[in-house]
Amino acid sequence: MFNKKTILITGGTGSFGKNFTKYLLDNFNLKKIIIFSRDEFKQSEMKKEFISSKNLRFFLGDVRDRERLSMALKNVDYVIHAAALKQVDALEYNPFEAVKTNILGAQNVISACIENNVKKVVALSTDKASSPINLYGASKLVSDKLFISANSYSGYKKVIFSVVRYGNVFGSRGSIAPLFSKISESKSKVLPITDRRMTRFNITLIESVEFVLKAIKNMQGGEIFIPKLKSYRITDLANAFIDNPTLKILGMRAGEKIHEDLTSAQESNYLFESNNFYILFPAERLSNKESKFLNSYKIKLFKVKEGFSLRSDHGPFLSIKELKQLIKTQKLFF
Repeated sequence: MFNKKTILITGGTGSFGKNFTKYLLDNFNLKKIIIFSRDEFKQSEMKKEFISSKNLRFFLGDVRDRERLSMALKNVDYVIHAAALKQVDALEYNPFEAVKTNILGAQNVISACIENNVKKVVALSTDKASSPINLYGASKLVSDKLFISANSYSGYKKVIFSVVRYGNVFGSRGSIAPLFSKISESKSKVLPITDRRMTRFNITLIESVEFVLKAIKNMQGGEIFIPKLKSYRITDLANAFIDNPTLKILGMRAGEKIHEDLTSAQESNYLFESNNFYILFPAERLSNKESKFLNSYKIKLFKVKEGFSLRSDHGPFLSIKELKQLIKTQKLFF
């Protein structure tokens, strides 16, 4: 699929970008991978990590800068859009920064991809974009809609756009697992949590990489691909790090949810499932030609029941034993 192709990853120095790059280099005979990001230090560190890779290129730039994006996208076949501002509490207090990167930046990526005749574009989203209550989720919801709608105005250009939406990447920078790890290593038994009821979806980095590849393989344009994920209870995660910890209840932070959604009940009319994942279609794709359209996919798709929603408190849940295994096997990003 990627042999002799050029791929550009926005925000490519992040945890996902580095793992996606490694997977591509290990499994495909690529023409080139372009890492597009704004942090020169992270780029220099990534260059050291991939020092033996001869077909890896680094392009300094910000998705807020359409002209720079357009220059980077010349002769690119596939784009993975991973660049975003993601810290929920920081964006609550700096809302227009979220707009400039997550919304205006998304539109810049779309416009530059159309201009340069890119073949396929996948934008990474988040469970916080479903029924959002914070700036991060709201800005990513707008971004998702921009990418889906882009299929309608790409005109004679053959570029197609889709979105991948998934939950918390286990051990990612700024998440709760690295914090719990640091505290447990200090021999303290006190772990801070915001609310005992809290649940979250879980996906590992390699699972996210493989799911994005699956989306690229199956996409026809306009879909939101959603993996079938297990959840975990925050109290179980705490017990996986420290047996019978003392929990310090901090209270909810600005923009935080008790439980997360990957799809809402209102989206159930447009939601279909396969064995391993769901696809959320835009309403206009599911008209009288629904059957013919769905049969064009190489996978079997079945409509979910009306009112169905994917919520992290619905389970299935990872056990404490399974969480302990994740802690042993997954890298934590500090």
